[in-house]
Amino acid sequence: MLRFDQVTKTFGANTAVDTASFAVERPAMIGVIGRSGAGKSTLLRMLNRLTDTSSGQITFDGLDVTGLQGAAKRNWQSRCAMIFQQFNLVPRMDVVSNVLHGTLNGRSTMSTMFNLYPDEDIHRAIDILERLGIAEHAPKRAEALSGGQQQRVAIARALMQDPQIILADEPIASLDPMNAQIVMQSLRDIHEQDGRMVIANLHTLDTARRYCDRVIGMRDGKIVFDGQPEQLTTGIAREIYGADAGFSEATTSTQIETIETQLADIAAQ
Repeated sequence: MLRFDQVTKTFGANTAVDTASFAVERPAMIGVIGRSGAGKSTLLRMLNRLTDTSSGQITFDGLDVTGLQGAAKRNWQSRCAMIFQQFNLVPRMDVVSNVLHGTLNGRSTMSTMFNLYPDEDIHRAIDILERLGIAEHAPKRAEALSGGQQQRVAIARALMQDPQIILADEPIASLDPMNAQIVMQSLRDIHEQDGRMVIANLHTLDTARRYCDRVIGMRDGKIVFDGQPEQLTTGIAREIYGADAGFSEATTSTQIETIETQLADIAAQ
């Protein structure tokens, strides 16, 4: 379904992503982990075509994503929605209008200029907000919402595109733990209930272990781990984050035990 084949991105003398190769054969919830500067965001931006590859190829269902231009590129970006760390909403615009911006790629210039939307799109936007638990905020300005609520508006906007892939670039980096859990669970529910592929850049091992089916670890632009969350050992954590990242056998074991306890509690509910 999705394939990266020796994909590299350089910025001058710096290599952000170095010959990355992996394949995803069916929709999954994938976490991409690593330190800041490891190449995680660049990996997602190349897939969404916000930045071009320097070499290599990205394909989805046989489509050469790296070669798309013009209308074909915009169509791909509708099929591959992006959620950003800083939400990228229009602060002074109401919530439902922000969500409706997810339809912009498929609308005429005139309707966009005058902010005209079909009733069916408005109803669908409100239904999506209801699904994410924030429909009561639909008439409010986006800037009036908390960070966690704004991120759910951004997720709703992505769902308005009806994408096959949702990319989340550090979606919880600026959120408190409670809102981070709500946002990650929302993304997990979208994957499970809709059958959509979700790829999220994450900083922490515990988040990846709790919510993802598969984890890709990056260091200095290279993929150094690709496997299931339970395969994330202390040694692999050191390889991903570096020997100086503070992963001791004791602390990592404690983290893993805590996460497994939390997962068992959730499963029992």
